[in-house]
Amino acid sequence: MAQGSGVVLLVGAGDAIGAAVARRFAAGGFKVCIARREAAKSQALIDELKATGADVRAFSVDARNEEQVKALFAEVEDKVGPIEVCLFNAGSNVNKPLLETTEKLFFKAWELACFAGFLVGREAANHMLKRGRGTMLFTGATASVRGGKGFAAFSAAKFGLRAVAQAMARELGPQNIHVVHLLIDAGVDSEEIHRRYKAMRGIDVTDIPPDSLTKTSSIAEAYWFVHHQSRDGWTHELDLRPGVETW
Repeated sequence: MAQGSGVVLLVGAGDAIGAAVARRFAAGGFKVCIARREAAKSQALIDELKATGADVRAFSVDARNEEQVKALFAEVEDKVGPIEVCLFNAGSNVNKPLLETTEKLFFKAWELACFAGFLVGREAANHMLKRGRGTMLFTGATASVRGGKGFAAFSAAKFGLRAVAQAMARELGPQNIHVVHLLIDAGVDSEEIHRRYKAMRGIDVTDIPPDSLTKTSSIAEAYWFVHHQSRDGWTHELDLRPGVETW
């Protein structure tokens, strides 16, 4: 079981899930490193967390670029401290009819959600194995286990990421590296989902039953929980969904 605080590196940490995980681990005493394409976009979150006394900073990285990923881990390890927890949360939820799914779109979805996850996971393992401990977290989706209409590109990417995480778990678990794949089988209660509901369904989220969307704070709490599991009872894959969700 993890004890005390350490460094958590959040790659692909946007304003929804990534921000919620940053808040939860900061509240738990962790030094928080937020990495996304443009670090400046996290400034409001940085200011918010620093006002609570948290040690938090942001980094710019293109997680699809091997050299940038290596440089990110090296900088965090050198300037902040040993990375105890690493979250990979990047992805592009592409919904396009099959005949409108171009080669470029398909490759971009795979590159961001799967290939980048491999690069981040491999680099996290490179550092964690030296210390013989660590937790690696990967954010999955319904598309990780089911290919839906219009989701050929996204499902391929998420299926691939799930396989990468599973392979890593089997290889790294015996070496005390806990690899977790969190399957979010739900709409996430975020501004982006609110916008999509309005645009695609003409529905305002205030008109749907309460707790129909999964709160980002609930997702963050699940990540906090699995990180603190005892080694004799590790979870590799955990699925989250509202009680009203059909599955």
